[in-house]
Amino acid sequence: MDNNLTTLEPGMPVIIGGGRVSRVSEELAREFQPGDNLLVVRKSGELLRIPKAVQEIAGSAVDAALSAFESQQSADDEQFTSFYTGFADRLSDESIWEEIRKANEADVARAREKGRSTTRLVADEKMRKNMIAGLNQWRDLASRRDKVVGSVEHDGWVVDEVVSPCGVVGFVFEGRPNVLADATGVLRSGNTAVFRIGSDALNTAKSIMEHALKPALEKAGLPSSAVVLLESTEHSAGWALFADPRLALAVARGSGRSVDLLGAIAREAGNAVSLHGTGGGWIIADEAADPKKFNLAVYNSTDRKVCNTVNTICIPRSRSAELVGEMLKALSSRGEKLGYGYRVHVAQGSEDIIPTELFSKETGVYRADGLKTEMTATLLPADQLGKEWEWEQTPEVTVKAIENLEEGIELFNSQSPLLVSSLISENADAHERFLKGINAPFVGNGFTRWVDGQYALCRPELGLSNWQNGRLLARGGVLTGDGVYTIKLRVRQADPDVHR
Repeated sequence: MDNNLTTLEPGMPVIIGGGRVSRVSEELAREFQPGDNLLVVRKSGELLRIPKAVQEIAGSAVDAALSAFESQQSADDEQFTSFYTGFADRLSDESIWEEIRKANEADVARAREKGRSTTRLVADEKMRKNMIAGLNQWRDLASRRDKVVGSVEHDGWVVDEVVSPCGVVGFVFEGRPNVLADATGVLRSGNTAVFRIGSDALNTAKSIMEHALKPALEKAGLPSSAVVLLESTEHSAGWALFADPRLALAVARGSGRSVDLLGAIAREAGNAVSLHGTGGGWIIADEAADPKKFNLAVYNSTDRKVCNTVNTICIPRSRSAELVGEMLKALSSRGEKLGYGYRVHVAQGSEDIIPTELFSKETGVYRADGLKTEMTATLLPADQLGKEWEWEQTPEVTVKAIENLEEGIELFNSQSPLLVSSLISENADAHERFLKGINAPFVGNGFTRWVDGQYALCRPELGLSNWQNGRLLARGGVLTGDGVYTIKLRVRQADPDVHR
């Protein structure tokens, strides 16, 4: 008897679990074809269609990566070192980079035609150098594969804790070409990888794979499918990948909504996850804040818009006359350096600390779809402090007046994405209270932009994990390639008659 779905009817009930039912939409019923997979997301109640062809692409990619994982267990550490050397050398080759640059220019042009942001899509010389530097860091990093990291001695026998690779790591990344190099770090621990990259960067990624990554694998004597790129522009390719229970780890980076959905799909398949979809750092000042340090923290946290850029600034009302001026100076200076102005969203109830004229002063704001004219300051509901501003060349922040440090901590814990927060204070006791009270994996006393694996830990990151879904078990918020491993327990008996 064939129990596979072949058709769907509009309004058809689908049991979600826990007494919940979702109904098939007219669009889903119309598009569903025999052989397609219907994915039921229990967390949200969504019904997702994965076309048969997309399911086959994702399944074949995991098949290939699993096969590569098994075959490369006999490879030695020097082969992985050789891979990183070869990959970096090929990115350094001008003729090879020219091919990658051409593909990237076409990707950028298409993205601009769609009115999409290209800030992180352009494969410029800075990105190239960072990719090469990251690969060289992996090259030089000592491998932990098969290393004994602990032992327990017993009479007549010993238990060793041995680092061992996990398996296939699945990645769904936004359209940033450099992540292709970053995430090959999982090979250093003996793992393999399957990527699905945002459609805006797909052709750039294909060019990197063809001209640099695959040849480096081949030259090092490693399986060509140790890294596999899903050559599909369909969002469902990411769903199909994360729904495959054979993954050792599912890593997602992108927008909050899509990452949340991907995380739910992976968890429901039984896969471990590392998620980062919502960004926005917080800077909190207290009554003992040094004005110059506060100014520099704001200025150095707004050089570009990424997840660790400062998004929300809390200022003690008792110091607002001085600190608001320093904040506006920093934002103005940064805006001038980037070529445009700045934007301030003022939490309702805090408008009295902001100069009145800013609410009627226009400024040039560069958005993904071009230059706009907006008011410098506008009001924001006080319960939306965690709203992340996506800006291009115009620094954009939310400002909230607070009565004391404890209020700032409570606001961060209840409204932020729980990623990074800095306290600007000269009070050592305040920093101790801050560290214990703030529910963030990344805590500082200055700029927020330090949160980056390659910058802070000298290891290219695969992703950052905030604490929106709970604190992380036994690891830090920066996921790096050499951190993807498991522990085998090996027993060595000296006494053959050991028994229980």
